[in-house]
Amino acid sequence: MQYQWFYKYQGNEEKVKKLSKSLNISIPNAQLLVQRGIETFDEAKTFFRPQLDNLYDPFLMKDMQTAVDRLSKAINNKESILIYGDYDVDGTTSVALVYSFLKKYHSHIDFYIPNRDNEGYGISYKGIDYAKEKNQTLIIALDCGIKAVDKIDYANQHNIDFIICDHHLPAKKLPNACAILNSKQKDCNYPDKNLSGCGVGFKFMQAFAQQNNISKKELFSFLDLVAISIASDIVPIIGENRILAYYGLQKLNSQASIGLQSLIQIAQLENKEITISDIVFKIGPRINAAGRIKTAKSSVQLLIEQDYTKAKEYANAINTTNTERQQLDKTITEEALQIIKKDPLYSQKKSTIVYAPNWHKGVVGIVASRLIEHHYRPTIVLSKNNNLLTGSARSVDKFNIYEALDACSDLIENYGGHQYAAGLSLKEENLDAFIQKFEEYVETHITNNLLIPKIEIDLDIKLSEINNKFYNIIKQMAPFGPENMAPVFSTKKVRDNGKSKVVGKDLSHLKIAIKDQENNQLEGIAFKMGAYYPMISEKTFDICYSLSINEFRNVKKLQMEVKDIRESI
Repeated sequence: MQYQWFYKYQGNEEKVKKLSKSLNISIPNAQLLVQRGIETFDEAKTFFRPQLDNLYDPFLMKDMQTAVDRLSKAINNKESILIYGDYDVDGTTSVALVYSFLKKYHSHIDFYIPNRDNEGYGISYKGIDYAKEKNQTLIIALDCGIKAVDKIDYANQHNIDFIICDHHLPAKKLPNACAILNSKQKDCNYPDKNLSGCGVGFKFMQAFAQQNNISKKELFSFLDLVAISIASDIVPIIGENRILAYYGLQKLNSQASIGLQSLIQIAQLENKEITISDIVFKIGPRINAAGRIKTAKSSVQLLIEQDYTKAKEYANAINTTNTERQQLDKTITEEALQIIKKDPLYSQKKSTIVYAPNWHKGVVGIVASRLIEHHYRPTIVLSKNNNLLTGSARSVDKFNIYEALDACSDLIENYGGHQYAAGLSLKEENLDAFIQKFEEYVETHITNNLLIPKIEIDLDIKLSEINNKFYNIIKQMAPFGPENMAPVFSTKKVRDNGKSKVVGKDLSHLKIAIKDQENNQLEGIAFKMGAYYPMISEKTFDICYSLSINEFRNVKKLQMEVKDIRESI
């Protein structure tokens, strides 16, 4: 795939020099910090050493006092409480955190996760009926509920109160809940608008703990769950999320909960420093698999389990489900690519919409992301479920797919999400009209350059500037994620030093070794770039990469993780 190389703002030269001197770090290191808005010694100290004491007062969030008072009333009156959450990682970690924390102070507590197939996303009538049957008079909804106007009205008719803890964009009309905790509400003055669903649940428990003189240490013991939600839901890792992720990773690496320990074992992450990337690619997908293929209730049971033997059983079952999910993902992706290939008009389109009635609803979001890797354009993958077409939408950089769906709302039954990912359902008879209207919207709102994927490069550097001290400063900039991504570098006019070679079973990867004009050298790995070997062995080229440590036979070595290669001009 062709990439555009896009260089980030390089930072004011005087500010960079000043910061380099005050921190005693290299100019490139200082540039990376200035790019991130860090321009003084004190700002750097705050960035490199996040402090839990810098978390915002949870009572700054709209409705927080009302929510805490209603929860306290329920506990004092021994009401039965239901903790309700969505079936993805953010939802299940939210439920596990709030349920586990409150269980110590209230015995009449239960949790509920909707079934993806017969209830769909968010609050369901079936879930409210469950609460009614169990005489549960308070439902705490986590990572969902902000658009459940009719469902909350139904609950109110049955004298069931709702406290909604959500982070998705509110609609114009809000549910008539007892309290709504969502910093994205227009009249909410909470300073941080980027919390995950689990993050909002954490703030609720933080407020409850403050009002009831419960030690911070007790609440902070659940930060491993918050870190998993932040990584898996791909929220910006700045502000409070950076603090929560920083300490959540510490907890995950030193004293993870019993359920997470068993998952860490299965993911083969023991004796390794777990990073945000490990959560995104190894832990999160396993937790997600249960809700995609079977029921996410088993994910919550794993996350709240206190017995190691039982936790291991849950983890093994979830791992088996994840293997099944991987096979479904692969099969459906191949089928979707064949549909695209057979469409004679596809090359003229600016969007991708594919549909097959038998595709598993639980993996269509993953398939949409896979299709973007092949055909870089806003993508929707649909399957059939309960007489409706349901599916997932994924977008390309700087195109708001939620707004595109909103423009087609007259043809959609339900939709929700955010700029880059959304879910939707529609009637089959509206499919052709929807495809046409969606394509027309994309065509008039997207520019051709947005249909070419970009690689954002922080700095163009010389190989002589790369050393262990340089890398160690970069490592302290973690945890990396949206709005604080791991730095990407380019180095121009390099050559193969004679040691590059294609590797892998199908020789699709490239083990690369380069040198510059001063004979400075660096090695790395370029996945799925074996086809570049003839070019690099003969010509001068530019290379784009991030840095990591490769450990082999107890020897650690700095290496490139190559993003792209192009012939030098």
